[in-house]
Amino acid sequence: MTAAVLALVALAGLSEAAGRVLPVVARRSRASGPLVAALMLTGTVVEAVVIVAWPAAAVAVARATGAAPGVTLGWTAATVAPLVLAAVLALPLVGPFLHATLLVAVGAAMAGRLADAAGAGWWAAAACVAVAGLGLAAAVEVVRFVVARVVATGSRRAVA
Repeated sequence: MTAAVLALVALAGLSEAAGRVLPVVARRSRASGPLVAALMLTGTVVEAVVIVAWPAAAVAVARATGAAPGVTLGWTAATVAPLVLAAVLALPLVGPFLHATLLVAVGAAMAGRLADAAGAGWWAAAACVAVAGLGLAAAVEVVRFVVARVVATGSRRAVA
């Protein structure tokens, strides 16, 4: 990966983290600056790792189905740039819809690249990209849930 791609992935991770953290901060006016900074930094790293892993996971799913032996897929500056707009998630009412539309568009482009590289059909490649994306999203949600439970349990013990 080039430096430009890494910078865009980091910006996309920051954008995604901002889209998730800022609504929480808006609801909890008592959130301290260091806590918000820690949430943003952690969120940026996690989201950037997930973004980097998405093409590799899609190729792994394609290989598991036998559709893409020896194929590699990665991000380019042009393909990762739309993800910098992921902060739209924070918009009230329309944010989740715009975020889903953005991810579908980026996933469709990735499916086209995977189909071309593997010589498979677009629908098969799209299924691999979707399974990989949903699997990564589910894993991140499980981690978020567990961390929230641990933090909430620790907060209750500190108060009691």
